[in-house]
Amino acid sequence: MSRRDEAVHSAVCLKHPGPVLPALLLALFLLSVFPAAAQSGPPQAGSFYNQGRAAMAREDWYAAAEALLECVRLNPAHAEGTAALAECYYELGEFDQALSWVRKARTLARVSMPLANLEASILISLGALDQAQTIIGEILAREPYNIEALFAGAELDVARGRAGDAVIRYREVARRFPDDRRLLLSLALVLGSLGDLENARTYIDRALLQHREDYRVYYYAAYLDAQAGRLPQAIARCEQALGFRPAYKPARALLASLRYRAGQYDEASQLADQAIQEDRNDVSAWYLKGMALKALGRNAEAVSVLSQASGMDPNDEFVRAALEDLIAASTGLEDPLRARWAAWHFGRARDYRTRNLTDQALFEYRRGLRINPYARDRREYAELLRLQGYPARYLEELRFLKSLNLTDPAIDDAIEAYDALLTDALYRRWNIDPVETAKRHWKLAVFSIASQSAFYHADAGTVGSAYIRDLLIHDRNMASLDLELKQPSFSAAFRAAREAGADYFLILTVSENQRDLSLKGELFVGRTGSPAATFAAYRTGDDRLRNASRGLVEQLGAALPFRAELIQRRSSQGLIDKGRVDGVRADTEYELVKKGQAEIRNEGIGLVYSPSDVVGKLKIDRADEEVATGILTRQGFFDRIGIGDEIILQSEKPPPAQSDAAADPELRSLLRTLR
Repeated sequence: MSRRDEAVHSAVCLKHPGPVLPALLLALFLLSVFPAAAQSGPPQAGSFYNQGRAAMAREDWYAAAEALLECVRLNPAHAEGTAALAECYYELGEFDQALSWVRKARTLARVSMPLANLEASILISLGALDQAQTIIGEILAREPYNIEALFAGAELDVARGRAGDAVIRYREVARRFPDDRRLLLSLALVLGSLGDLENARTYIDRALLQHREDYRVYYYAAYLDAQAGRLPQAIARCEQALGFRPAYKPARALLASLRYRAGQYDEASQLADQAIQEDRNDVSAWYLKGMALKALGRNAEAVSVLSQASGMDPNDEFVRAALEDLIAASTGLEDPLRARWAAWHFGRARDYRTRNLTDQALFEYRRGLRINPYARDRREYAELLRLQGYPARYLEELRFLKSLNLTDPAIDDAIEAYDALLTDALYRRWNIDPVETAKRHWKLAVFSIASQSAFYHADAGTVGSAYIRDLLIHDRNMASLDLELKQPSFSAAFRAAREAGADYFLILTVSENQRDLSLKGELFVGRTGSPAATFAAYRTGDDRLRNASRGLVEQLGAALPFRAELIQRRSSQGLIDKGRVDGVRADTEYELVKKGQAEIRNEGIGLVYSPSDVVGKLKIDRADEEVATGILTRQGFFDRIGIGDEIILQSEKPPPAQSDAAADPELRSLLRTLR
């Protein structure tokens, strides 16, 4: 690197505040990196480039991209314009397009380390972590103390779920650049994500002391204060950021969210209105306004606002889930709104059926029927259950349709046919009603903590908790208790769960950015409040809330020991209230534990009971859809097996601490905006 290049590189690393200086630094950087020949071409190209650069200084990335596209159209070899265009698309979150432009720019300046660093950052955002690692390694091999490469390496650690390694790397850089604004903020953010709020505060205070007029520092300080639950301080920091830069949209969005979290719903709604006036397509502002109206009890207005938001972005799952929860809670079962919003799910279900994606189709039918239980589409749902090999459940759904007078000759014929087909079913041979005898043997409470709020959707934890609780309705082993989802603190959640008699309670934490979502479920013992297990699900792309929630529920279900009940006995044969739907298979052997003797472990997942409480064993010989029979074998000389005894199968392996990568999408997004 020449002395001129080193001087420019050092100037960029200083990161001075102010809206004009970054543009000047960018210009100096581009002049130092690219040959003068690349700037030749039509004079209009240079004019458009200057317009684009001015828009970048204002952080108006759309206007900048428009001008720079015209620049490179007039002069395809305009290296500075190509590089700046890659930066614009990166800031807009269009990473595929950013990658294309940065690679074109690198063909015009093959030895440019800043462009190599930009490509590495784009690859990290795209999830191409191995490719990014290669580029970062090449840069550091040539320049071991290239600060941008060191920053990119730390972002790579975070993307791989190793935030602790990122802290080590940042601290190594801090020995050479102790006053760097970006470094101080990065350390504060990563430490805050790890729960080390005290040390995070130390670094953010240093940044505030050394960069008193930098609006971004106040913005990140507000975020960290909010993360620590210091809402008044966070609101004050946001207002300071806006005092330096009134048009800074991230600070205004954060301020609106903070007003909402602080219970200042009118003020939050007014701030959302301001954002909507500037950009009618700002879905997040519409969402926040709808949630604020809901909190104010203005449900009809909230439904209208959230409906508009969902119309703008039908794939925003938090908007749709919040809207559907509100409709389900505030309208009658025959309200036309229910049919309208349920139809969207039924349409998706039919699309999944045509592609043989049965699990996804079942999920969509259930979401639709939750909103509109009287829908004729229940018949399609019933047919899907039949195709899955569950004739008893199929017959149950058809009978429900008949009770609603929604039958026709074909349904009547199907009811008659399957009623005859199931004559030999176990539940009929034993003369029991599987619906009445079905029992959920685990009582679970699902909560979110009010102090935890995701960056993009206010009350994301509450919306996600409602989503998971809805999934648990269709689980035959876990009963989700109808308790207030949003709790002010862990102690309040513990008290609510204990008083309701929950076996366990799950506290959900949501972290998200515009593309990725991470759910973390911490499970605690309801009786003691001790930790039981931690589950995590990370998803990207469309339907990420649905897929992550389903993943979390599946992990939870797999971790809990199998429990059933002996509901009838005929000599040496016993009938239990679980069947193939619950994973019961022939030749499986279970322990029989005396009724009421099995207790939840004080810590961790599992049941404890004395060996003397084991009264026998049950070996399954036939498993029907919802019930199963097996051969009973007594334990000891006396036959102590009785109706109501528990059937238990405990896993020998404890559940993994976390089943998915624990990368923090929100942290990744915040670090990216620090560039």
